[in-house]
Amino acid sequence: MPYLLISLPAGLIADRVDQRKLMIACDLGRMTLLLSLPLASLAGVLSLAFLHGLILTCGVLTVLFNVAYRSTLPRLLTEHQLVDGNAKLTMSQDLGELVGPSIGGVLIGVLGAARTFFANALAYLTSAVTLWMIRAEPVDRSAGAPEERRPLRAELTEGIVFISRHPILRSLLLCSTTSNFFVMASGAIEVTFMVRELDAPSWLVGVVYSISAVGGLVIGALSRRISERVGSARIIWVAMVAPGPLYLCMPLAQPGWGVLLYGIGLAAFSANIVLYSVAATSYRQRVTPAHMLGRVNASVLWICYGAIPLGSLTGGGLASTLGLRTALWICVLGTWSAALWVFFSPLRTMRNLPESRTVPEPEPEFSGV
Repeated sequence: MPYLLISLPAGLIADRVDQRKLMIACDLGRMTLLLSLPLASLAGVLSLAFLHGLILTCGVLTVLFNVAYRSTLPRLLTEHQLVDGNAKLTMSQDLGELVGPSIGGVLIGVLGAARTFFANALAYLTSAVTLWMIRAEPVDRSAGAPEERRPLRAELTEGIVFISRHPILRSLLLCSTTSNFFVMASGAIEVTFMVRELDAPSWLVGVVYSISAVGGLVIGALSRRISERVGSARIIWVAMVAPGPLYLCMPLAQPGWGVLLYGIGLAAFSANIVLYSVAATSYRQRVTPAHMLGRVNASVLWICYGAIPLGSLTGGGLASTLGLRTALWICVLGTWSAALWVFFSPLRTMRNLPESRTVPEPEPEFSGV
């Protein structure tokens, strides 16, 4: 819900305030909220309503943080370092997703579920401290910005308008949204598929997800070299097209060790996510004016993340109606089809990203149906 409700206002806020201070405030806010959970449990006042309110508030702070952090990197790195910098951020996220559940399981066993949230609070405090340690020259956020004050609605939707008039950013948005929709559709049924159709025990399901995470980490470590070899712009559509055949391993998986075919398909998708996301984010950071990067990033999150719950519901509906394996075939082919948006776009004629954060001439507006 928070991505659907406040992404656009979050973008405007990120464009108007010091983004580093905003991220620190979000970290400290989430730390405080998560500390309240074990304290409420110890005091005997923990309830489902309390959890719902805490999750929603944490979600709001997470949206603000994610919009700000996607807009901060260009302040810290040169343009030629953006691809490598985004790759390292993606790798750190994949590593956290790989080891986090294992650490969480151990802590739950030792401390109990509620007390484990003390560790989450410590993690947010660590994040806030490391952000505070960053020393960067402040950016003049008014540079290139319109001087006149405009209606709030116009400022909120400026990111969407900018994307809609930029042919490559528009193609990237459509590609990401299509991919998110079908990936979440398959994600909603994949554990059920492995357990019911493939008779996979829980430990083997864990191995499958580990294979997937390792695939993303390996490609993340090599992403700069791959980008330089293939081309920093060309890699966007290559990353979407090339791994597609391996996605088919997922519905082709069979019981026994054939379950590992599913892991191969997931690993291919993890590699795709790293290469595509790094290059697409770097392109967006290059071509978007600094004064509106927050709103453009927020617009992308609003639409792309808004497709996630719809995809999950669709995956469950397809599985219930057509069966798990048939639904999975539809999902993986739908995921691969997202590549069409970037393959049939101006990116196919480009090798490298533009050298400066200049705004290409937008498409003219037109009237008609």
